[in-house]
Amino acid sequence: MKIMLSLLLILLSFSTGVKCQSMESLQTAVQLKPGETLSLSCRGSGFTFSSYNMHWIRQPAGKPLEWMGRTGNDYSKSFQGRIEITRDNSNSMVYLKLSGVTVEDSAVYYCASDTQ
Repeated sequence: MKIMLSLLLILLSFSTGVKCQSMESLQTAVQLKPGETLSLSCRGSGFTFSSYNMHWIRQPAGKPLEWMGRTGNDYSKSFQGRIEITRDNSNSMVYLKLSGVTVEDSAVYYCASDTQ
């Protein structure tokens, strides 16, 4: 049985004056089998990436947004033991790994930065 895990293509995008800040996902949809590891990537642009914490948030169909965690090993208790969020400041990238996926992990996944 395969699980469909969805990731929204353009995540959070906002502008401050003439400076545009955006987040771009590198995957649009992922199919996994139960027990496998979900790996997602997100690239930030238009801001000093290394100056901000980066977060992963998800929204299962028909349910509210759920904060998963942020860079610096600060994770929601719901995901402890199976989540890892890392970053590569030189490429303005943030990564999510979620191990042991189940059908309950089917959701739209978002990355976001702290506000300025």
